[in-house]
Amino acid sequence: MSIPKYNELYFPVLESLSDGESHTIREIADIISPRVGITPEERQQELLASGQPVYYSRISWACTYLKKAQLIENTKRGYYRLTHEGRQVFLNPPAVLDHHFLCQFPSFQEFYRRKATPTDDPSSQISLETLETNETPNDRMERAYSELNDKLAEELLAEIMAKDSDFFEELVVKLLLKMGYGGSASDSGFRTQRTNDGGIDGVIREDKLGFDQIYIQAKRWDPETSISRPEIQKFSGALQEVKASKGLFITTAKFSEGAKTSAERQRIVLVDGTRLTKLMVEYNVGVSTIAKYEIKAIDSDFFNNEKA
Repeated sequence: MSIPKYNELYFPVLESLSDGESHTIREIADIISPRVGITPEERQQELLASGQPVYYSRISWACTYLKKAQLIENTKRGYYRLTHEGRQVFLNPPAVLDHHFLCQFPSFQEFYRRKATPTDDPSSQISLETLETNETPNDRMERAYSELNDKLAEELLAEIMAKDSDFFEELVVKLLLKMGYGGSASDSGFRTQRTNDGGIDGVIREDKLGFDQIYIQAKRWDPETSISRPEIQKFSGALQEVKASKGLFITTAKFSEGAKTSAERQRIVLVDGTRLTKLMVEYNVGVSTIAKYEIKAIDSDFFNNEKA
């Protein structure tokens, strides 16, 4: 089941606080989960790039917006309870409890209608347009991050396809070395001679001492095409010729289901174009960082330390 949007959690949050007690975000999440059909496993599966579970992030933002409307309040840091106004909304809920409903409360109107001035930080402003998307700031940043990486992946594949097969084979070896295979020795990984490669495009040590080797097949194919079972079987035959136990088949294209099944049976790891570009981004091969953004949160240890 997909995680509800933050605005879909407004009423469940009010309901979770209807016992009159103060609760933490985690306690609210525990109360809400069975009511919205989220299992303990699903609560942890979907993560933001920061590693924070999406479920807890959205509950936290739902609490933030409900607090801005003064429907809930903090009794102390990290604890929430219903206000008198919040209890009235819970007992007499509207047909749809969303940000449009919250706009009737002056405190919420002031919160999202603030206009940027020369002395204001524009990034702190909340507009109706951003709330219309039903996304939290974390969601919007995550979506933007994904969109940027998707675009980068397309550009990477385009650049690779503009080069020749020799370049691609060298790229694959460099990527594996960046991932920690082989070690620092100059002969940790190399591309084989094309005239007599026997179906092996590259070889790399699996460890720094070279106790085992990984044999590579690199196919620079059209990203829209699929590599099928016969290609995997050919590579398997090449591995048997050199008495190899492990192989890596890496391509700019895709793999058919038959190819995946065949590879799984023969201890051949498959890396398609999508995974290839993700690894290149992760290990900074063919890409460079142009900007960094730090997202900060309260340091609970600092504030829990009475001597701070």
